[in-house]
Amino acid sequence: MTVMGAHLPTSATEISKSIKRGECSATEICRDALARMEHAQPRLNTYISLDQDGSLRRAEEIDRAVAGGVDPGPLTGVPVAVKDLIDQAGQTTTAGSGFYRSEPTESAVCISLLEAAGAVMVGRTGLHEFAFGFSSENEWFGPVRNPWDPDTSPGGSSGGSAVAVAAGLTPLAIGTDTGGSVRVPAAMCGIYGLKVTHGRVSLRGVFPLAGSVDTVGPFARSVEDLRTAYTTIAGYDALDPWSAPSATTVSGDKPTTGLRIGIPQPWVSSAPMTEKVQVAFSATCDAIRTLGHIVIPITIPDLVPPGMITQALYPEAAEVHRAWRESSQPYGEDLAERLTAAFAVSSSDLVAAHRWRTGLSNSVAEAFEHVDLLITPGVAALRKEIGVEKIVTLSGPISYRPVISWFSALVNQLRLPAVVGPVAQAGSPPPSIQLIGPLWSEKFLLDVMQDLQDSGVVAFRPPPAAPPS
Repeated sequence: MTVMGAHLPTSATEISKSIKRGECSATEICRDALARMEHAQPRLNTYISLDQDGSLRRAEEIDRAVAGGVDPGPLTGVPVAVKDLIDQAGQTTTAGSGFYRSEPTESAVCISLLEAAGAVMVGRTGLHEFAFGFSSENEWFGPVRNPWDPDTSPGGSSGGSAVAVAAGLTPLAIGTDTGGSVRVPAAMCGIYGLKVTHGRVSLRGVFPLAGSVDTVGPFARSVEDLRTAYTTIAGYDALDPWSAPSATTVSGDKPTTGLRIGIPQPWVSSAPMTEKVQVAFSATCDAIRTLGHIVIPITIPDLVPPGMITQALYPEAAEVHRAWRESSQPYGEDLAERLTAAFAVSSSDLVAAHRWRTGLSNSVAEAFEHVDLLITPGVAALRKEIGVEKIVTLSGPISYRPVISWFSALVNQLRLPAVVGPVAQAGSPPPSIQLIGPLWSEKFLLDVMQDLQDSGVVAFRPPPAAPPS
């Protein structure tokens, strides 16, 4: 088996280039990824299952194609970890559940697109049960652990996918984001994560939490890799009722110099932040100003959590689980409580929530007439101890859910794109920022984050215990 980190490239971009140049093989890269995941499993509990035989067969096919002069695509031989509620043909989908088991014969659209670009799916990652939570502390499979400190949560619900990337097990991973389930773990693990415009990436083959706001998105250790993964999976799917025709093309170029960047208030000022996050966010805004951008407070009075997120989202989750609840299928204690709350939402509550969501969307659309994008911290706190319900913030001890979802969940209700990235400051893990743009502005957001990465404002640092790379 390959000695981890002995000579192999670790970024998605360099892996693909190196395989095509004949400097290494897809099989070597795959074996290395599998070895890293096995080595880290006892400490981090990253994955639910590994596809050792299938991924190696796939890697060997790619090597044969390259040897025959065929270019498999921009992700040639790149190992990808997949959240275990996204279907992959031949692999069991558990959705992190104690009872749900699906044996798909067809892969989700996003997985098919990644494979068409040359990627290799190597493992299925741990998550919060049915993706309905933010800790990835799973009663059936055990808690996923943060590589910066295994006694803490990586966030959720796509915790295992974020850990796989942050710990250097795979260069890319795929997750889902309904209230922050890509951005929260990306921020808590110190990596980059993208939440796309609702409808940008097909949801076909993805187990639903709430289809009207569900999204699929990538994790990476660089903006370049994040962009490659995003452009691979983005696109219109006529067979997906949630897919939008606007997603047939990626947004055009928009200048990234001299931007007006809004700090939405009172959303930021009222947040239950820790001092570390508050200080880092202020310093990062100052650093962005030195690059020639205008970073100013902008008042959006209605943009304050929780709003009516529960009333808007929970009825959809209730409908997904109705038959199983009625047949007394087993749920973990955490999820059972949330489903009880979901079934208690009335039709009048739902109507009011839809009215709230529309008004909020109109307010934010008006704000984008005055600024190019919005900026917030990625999460309000970075450390959530496993098994501990509350986080100590500047506002006192508060339940972890509103704290770590404070800056993410509203974005889903607005159906907007957002990207998080780790700031270039000391920290374990480092604090992160979130950039939020208008509908269909993923390319613009990635361009801005790339500029911030190039200027040193944001930067990935590996956790101290990550395997050598």
